[in-house]
Amino acid sequence: MYQLAPIAGHSFGRSGEVYVLDLHRLASGLASISSDQKLSLFNPARVGDGPVASVSTNHGNLRSLKPFDWTSSTVCTAGENGTVALWDLRQGPSRAQVAQFQAADAPIMALACDAGSNAIAVGTEFQNHQASIILWDVRASPTQRIQYNEVHSDDITELRFHPSQAPNILLSGSTDGLVNVYDTRIPDEDDVVVQTLNCGSVHHAAFLGASEVYTLSHDEKFAVYNLDEGYEKGTPVADFGDVREELRCQYVANVTTKTDGSGAIVGVGSQDQQDFQLVHLTRGPEANSWVFDKASTVGLPGGHGEEIVRAFCFYDDEHVVFTAGEDGNVKAWRPS
Repeated sequence: MYQLAPIAGHSFGRSGEVYVLDLHRLASGLASISSDQKLSLFNPARVGDGPVASVSTNHGNLRSLKPFDWTSSTVCTAGENGTVALWDLRQGPSRAQVAQFQAADAPIMALACDAGSNAIAVGTEFQNHQASIILWDVRASPTQRIQYNEVHSDDITELRFHPSQAPNILLSGSTDGLVNVYDTRIPDEDDVVVQTLNCGSVHHAAFLGASEVYTLSHDEKFAVYNLDEGYEKGTPVADFGDVREELRCQYVANVTTKTDGSGAIVGVGSQDQQDFQLVHLTRGPEANSWVFDKASTVGLPGGHGEEIVRAFCFYDDEHVVFTAGEDGNVKAWRPS
């Protein structure tokens, strides 16, 4: 293990007043959303100076931030009133909003974007006896492509497009305990699910590569599945169970997958120890095996104090990690 030290930070307010909900790297800087309904952009080299731009969103209660095209610094936000907004953060605050449209009739809890196909997918809260997944084409004016109303029986908490087959292959997760994988080219909703994984109330899930998926439940159970034929459907190739004991943590904040399919970075924290760590998930020595490489764990001692870390991202070339937490802070960390 090696450790990082905090080198800069910005506070959105006193602890408990404002949560920083999410954080993403863009070409033009570091984008965050916070519980005061703000979308902010930071210069990653000068986080301590505060946001270089900040705009108020209009989602009722802001819930999601996803990069639409990180190279052009366009992002999507969504929230409680069922709207989605697109923002170009290279523009000034008065011109940053490119579009806003009514994407769902219920609060949006999950969001996925793919610039290559101009696709946005939203997943809703379970309301009026249904939770919906709706796909939009935003090539010109937003146009609804597909709507699924019967694939989940509770809140939809996760949506991810396949890394190389978007928007045709889509993954969803729900508090109903299921992760579904869809072929959106199939018109009949009864046939659109190509595989279902039963893994408990879903906190996060995503593709690790072309055929592998990780799942993380709200009770911190972690597993990896291979969707290829030849593997037993619904049976994980790596089942870690509750990772809190193995990783010596109290919660898993999030998981960032590597673009080359070699694994992921798992962010875990402990409020009691006031600690946050980045643990590498890597391929094991045997075929189709996965392990936590705890020897290469990166420690961020102090973390965000007794508050939960909500998000993290990193700039490998600059050896800088950024974290955001429920203490209202965005922090920058470097090797000590």
